[in-house]
Amino acid sequence: MRIFIIGGTGFSGPHIVQSLVESGCDVLLFHRGKSETELPPGVSQIFGDRRNLKDYADDLLHFAPQVVLDMVASRESDAQDVMDIFKGTAQRIVAISSQDVYRAYGVLIHIEAGPIEEIPLDEDAPLRDKLYPYRESVTPDHRYYDYEKILVERRYLGDPELPGTIIRYPMVYGPGDYQHRTFEYLKRMDDGRPAILLEKGSANWRWTKGYAENMAAGVVLAVTDQRAAGRIYNIGEAHALTEAQWVGAIGRAAGWKGKVIVLAKKQLPEHLVPDHNTGQDLVTDTSRIREELGYEEVVPQDEALRRTIEWERAHPPEEVDVSRFDYEAEDALLDSLANPLERTD
Repeated sequence: MRIFIIGGTGFSGPHIVQSLVESGCDVLLFHRGKSETELPPGVSQIFGDRRNLKDYADDLLHFAPQVVLDMVASRESDAQDVMDIFKGTAQRIVAISSQDVYRAYGVLIHIEAGPIEEIPLDEDAPLRDKLYPYRESVTPDHRYYDYEKILVERRYLGDPELPGTIIRYPMVYGPGDYQHRTFEYLKRMDDGRPAILLEKGSANWRWTKGYAENMAAGVVLAVTDQRAAGRIYNIGEAHALTEAQWVGAIGRAAGWKGKVIVLAKKQLPEHLVPDHNTGQDLVTDTSRIREELGYEEVVPQDEALRRTIEWERAHPPEEVDVSRFDYEAEDALLDSLANPLERTD
């Protein structure tokens, strides 16, 4: 099988490429060449900006992929370019989307009014009414100004002559995480903090997560199984931990002996007060991909966190927002508590 991948060099991408090559697929990557990634022998590459994808149409059509995997489409025009090039030649498009398409995400970040959405969210759960979720917080020249996965999904699912498959990613963690999602907790642990303070709502808040290598395993199933045509799949761990449980899991993997303390919002210093609506969990039902394609995690969570922490310690962020680590304010609060190290999770 010939697979053309747009992206594929960052985070979960290399795992996808490796698995496809090992299964005998012929793989061509299109990427900017900015990620230092060791690829398997025999993988062909084209370097370029996906905004100019049509400039490479002749080479792409010569490769004649059966399946196109688009890992980085963020705008409707990104998807349109792919459809324009490959309609009539490719058999199927597989695209990586996000949980942020759900209305629950809009409620979470305060851009959707109305009631809390019930969880878990299956693939037919309501989507956001408000498009372009980040437009109000960035300038028009920012890459997230026109970001909208809902429109990408609509375009890839809108033409029966070139059927699409949509995979909605959760919060992804693991080696190579450019967002360093475990860093804020891990830094505190490695700095020897005796306690991590969480606001009550945040401590109980749940968000479906997935380890990068496990996400890759699900993507490979969708790419190589024709039954995925025309389907949307949530992917992620079957059980969503609360934030307090997530901190505890990181702590066990990191060898941290401290405590998690849960407090009311009014007690916390400003830098620890959450800015999202913690009444809205972002938990998805992942049973469809498990039942239809046979997806299951290939790396258990404890090992996944061990690998993540090892990588994070070796690759901390180049820039750290020191305002997020106001230990003086945290110590003052701990000193004021009657039993500051009592575990409350």
